[in-house]
Amino acid sequence: MKFTIGFEKEDADKLHKSWDEIIETQKWSEGKFTEQFEEKWREYNKVDQAVSFSSWGGAALAALEYYGVKNQIVLCPSNTFMATPLSVVKAGGWVEFVDCNKEDLCMSFENLKVKVEKYKPKAVWLVHIGGHIAFQTREIAEYCQQKGIILLEDCAHAHGASWNGKRAGTWGEAGIYSFYATKTISTGEGGMLVTKNKDLAEFAKKYRNYGKFDYQVEGLNYRINEFAAAIGCLQTDRLEEIVAWKNEYARKHLDPQFKNRIIFPKGMVSGYYKYIVFEPIEKSTGKVYDQPCHKIMGKEYELPNTDWVAKNHWCVPLYYKGDEA
Repeated sequence: MKFTIGFEKEDADKLHKSWDEIIETQKWSEGKFTEQFEEKWREYNKVDQAVSFSSWGGAALAALEYYGVKNQIVLCPSNTFMATPLSVVKAGGWVEFVDCNKEDLCMSFENLKVKVEKYKPKAVWLVHIGGHIAFQTREIAEYCQQKGIILLEDCAHAHGASWNGKRAGTWGEAGIYSFYATKTISTGEGGMLVTKNKDLAEFAKKYRNYGKFDYQVEGLNYRINEFAAAIGCLQTDRLEEIVAWKNEYARKHLDPQFKNRIIFPKGMVSGYYKYIVFEPIEKSTGKVYDQPCHKIMGKEYELPNTDWVAKNHWCVPLYYKGDEA
């Protein structure tokens, strides 16, 4: 199965018409397609607020700075992309790492409780790995709420994921999505912050635009452009179809072959950014992550499950209509 971006050829004409409109109106940024993309993403994910960005990083920084993590500890799973801990560093915080579970590759609730008692964090990054929602999301969210800890969700992989109808990014204070080129749906580059907090959303809109117009928010330029937003509009309309196709392909062609794989809880739908198994395979696309962040950043402590996961999982190719490429 060859890698393919989940973009239907019949949508090319629609996209070109949108781009022609952008060129004709001379509104290449901060226009109607940015607003439409945010509205579509808000409606699809059943959230109160959605704010688009030029990258996951810009959206993450907006959330971290809004909640004031500077000189504060933020806990983060080590089994994630370095973007997650680096966002804490760039926001002026200190990052410490939490072990993961072997079953889902996501944050361990038991280890989180240990690390909370040790480090007394301001916030926690919960990362949804591989396209599914972390299995202990509910317990982690309830615990953080009880402790007064800000919970942020890294949803970079979780497009279209749900658990009993509830989308990723809706358990914590904010969820941050990525639309990088390899994601389930892509705008080439881009990000989205979702939240129920209207004040955070207003802060984020100023943060992405230099703090205009009162400049009380010390932001820079993290705006998405209209051409990328137009792609996002078309892709969001296709997301349900793309996720359904991936799930059907997985059930028919992959599940019968790979018994030793991640098994999802009842009611969970994965967006299948990755199809993860716990056995070596010949035509693997590699691993989700093979270098734990705590080791990259020189932390001395041991995270045994994270180390085990890095060595003992593989990804089976699963791309939207990739077998037709």
